[in-house]
Amino acid sequence: MVQPRIKAPRGTQDFLPDQTRRWQVVERFAREVAALYRFEEIRTPVFEDTALFHRGVGETSDIVTKETYTFTTRGGDDLTLRPEGTAPVVRALLEAGQLDQPGATAKLYYLSTPMLRYERPQAGRYRQHHQFGIEAFGVAAPEQDAECILLQLDFYRRCGLGQLTLHLNSLGDAESKARYGAALRDFFAARIDAISDESKRRLETNPLRILDSKDPRDVAARQGAPANVEFLSDRSRAHFDRVRALLGEMKVDYTLNPGLVRGLDYYTETLWEFEAGGLGAQAAVGGGGRYDNLVETLGGKPTPGVGFGLGLERLLLALEAQGIALPDAYRRPVWVIAQSDKARDACLKLLTELRHAGIAADTDYTGRSVKAQFKLADRARSSHVLIIGDYELEREAVAVKDLETGEQREVERAKVLELFVPHDDGPH
Repeated sequence: MVQPRIKAPRGTQDFLPDQTRRWQVVERFAREVAALYRFEEIRTPVFEDTALFHRGVGETSDIVTKETYTFTTRGGDDLTLRPEGTAPVVRALLEAGQLDQPGATAKLYYLSTPMLRYERPQAGRYRQHHQFGIEAFGVAAPEQDAECILLQLDFYRRCGLGQLTLHLNSLGDAESKARYGAALRDFFAARIDAISDESKRRLETNPLRILDSKDPRDVAARQGAPANVEFLSDRSRAHFDRVRALLGEMKVDYTLNPGLVRGLDYYTETLWEFEAGGLGAQAAVGGGGRYDNLVETLGGKPTPGVGFGLGLERLLLALEAQGIALPDAYRRPVWVIAQSDKARDACLKLLTELRHAGIAADTDYTGRSVKAQFKLADRARSSHVLIIGDYELEREAVAVKDLETGEQREVERAKVLELFVPHDDGPH
């Protein structure tokens, strides 16, 4: 009886080699641009103490109330699979004591980090998705906000992504958020019958989240809502004005978007989001903002922070939608063929020497015919085929065939590697 095949869980996907090569390209771009801006890599566990997200992200956020994968271990520990990247980075820095000293700073990034959220899967939105994110700690100056935005924009440009729109907003400091929250409560209280049941609950816990609702009733009800910039404190207004001025100096176009909010409670001050053409209604490809209260909320000293996160799946979809072809990361191998049983050991030795010299190389171990092996070499997009048979063994030579030109010649065995090892004047 044939056993039924097991499928990947809903909301997840596999990435086979033709797809992971594209991932490797954007990952290389991410590492390069992070290094240019002096951000260093951090890696955190895929699961954390559940309290980390309840305290950091917020008890009333959608992530905590609806989307976390939370479980109790056999030992009684309450753990949650990582739904976002910032709180774990803060936890790691605090645990290592790296933010304890006055004036401490840190510039970090994470890459291809899996985030897990229980939500309805849709195009570009999965229950497990992967992010490139950066986090900068210890600098409250608006220049740090601008640097993070510029880094994100440089990464998109390096990938070739176009048709970008930068949306910008400011939530302000705690004073600003409190004043704006009160104004929203008054505004929506007068429209209580027009909003969704979910937003009625949010009205008391976090009215800013109503601005982020996709429910058609809420979209209609929030028309004419007061803009948050009207409630910014003098300090927050000066900070936001400086961010805008810096972007202007760098010739970065942006759109002011008073409706841009975040579902995570820790955000303060500057918010931004990039949208890309070609994705339809779900055009967002990544965004970020400032979170000056998060470190203190998680038990550290007051430490400003700012950063962004972008989904790599959504980025690759946007590149595909715009017809952007990423550079081919595939390393074309040299294919080694043994024409006889006697030549097998000699081929294995040659294969090992090629690999030790940094040359991608492969062969067939299953005993296929020479004709079949040539087909394998073509399928692997090999640049050359190296053939050793009894004749070549006697002459201490190798038959070398260039698969692009079709030219075949005999080369001394001792000089084969010289054909492929790069020299100062380029590869021979």
